[in-house]
Amino acid sequence: MKFALATLALFAASAATAADDVITLTIDNHVFSPKEVKVPAGKKFDLKVVNNDATPAEFESKPLSREKVIPGKSSVVVHLGPLKPGRYNFVEEFHEKQAGAQGTIVAE
Repeated sequence: MKFALATLALFAASAATAADDVITLTIDNHVFSPKEVKVPAGKKFDLKVVNNDATPAEFESKPLSREKVIPGKSSVVVHLGPLKPGRYNFVEEFHEKQAGAQGTIVAE
């Protein structure tokens, strides 16, 4: 019984930590918000990219080797990390020349 309770407590703590490690990035009119996301270096996290536009968008980060198409009015989760300290650029590739269609993840 003690083992089961200890396992349950550990699972609950892990779930709470995992929920805290989700960062939301929103796309509206092909523009990211926020434009800069700060994350702790050396720690895994999930980046939830929400596309509020009716058309598809593409989250792309060459430094992070990630590329995800997000259908209109939906979201995706991108698993990242652990990252070394630094700046990691990303773009909404379908509109990367548009002002605001770029951003940065800063690991510190």
